[in-house]
Amino acid sequence: MLAIVRRYEAAGFRAWPAAAVHYDGTWVVRLTAGHPAKRLNSVNPLDPGDTQHIADRIGRASRRFDAYGRPLTFRMSPLSGPDLASHLDREGWSRFDESLVMRLPLADAQLDAAMDQIPLKDISRFIGASLKVSGSDVSLRPGLSEIIGAIQPEAGLFALEDGAEPLATLICVHDGDLAGLFEIATDKSARNKGHGRNLILSALKWARLRGARDAWLQVEAGNVPALALYRSLGFDEVYRYHYRRPPVHE
Repeated sequence: MLAIVRRYEAAGFRAWPAAAVHYDGTWVVRLTAGHPAKRLNSVNPLDPGDTQHIADRIGRASRRFDAYGRPLTFRMSPLSGPDLASHLDREGWSRFDESLVMRLPLADAQLDAAMDQIPLKDISRFIGASLKVSGSDVSLRPGLSEIIGAIQPEAGLFALEDGAEPLATLICVHDGDLAGLFEIATDKSARNKGHGRNLILSALKWARLRGARDAWLQVEAGNVPALALYRSLGFDEVYRYHYRRPPVHE
């Protein structure tokens, strides 16, 4: 199980790269000044047995986060292990935003009827569409552009549009036999009409034609509509992760 988790964690780091990466043992410290996303600004422990000098290492990580103006955040996957979790419990750290990593074998996906769609080449156009349909602040444009430009595997930028109006967007990162789906969003005015489903199927068809055998994604456990959609497409849970932060002392 841990080998599977490591595989998806590594794919996630490649597909959604942080601007700065530091290692403290097997803790991966990811920081990104241009974007506030937690997965880009978190400590990611990758070995349950790496439990030496936890307090000192947390202190070093805290100083790095302070330098970036980010709150110290740990992303706790099954690779974090029980010893670190127990330490954070004793110190009163909060736990929040549990997410699922889900997988779909593309051999099982019903993609024959999916629309053939060519990804956008215009990154600026895609980012504008993505920010609009997700309701994100336009101030995130430079940071999102930097992230997409830094993706090393092949990244397909998919947008479903009605004329000049974007309806749904996503990024499909083709990395060997894996296809990761990121930033899946449908405009609030266009939901419950199948646009997200159709775009996902088109992206998976594109990835399968390039040799991908497994699709995967991350979704917050509380996002009931998205979970229902992904499960209806055949995605199953592989593992979960959550975030933790230290108590605030006033």
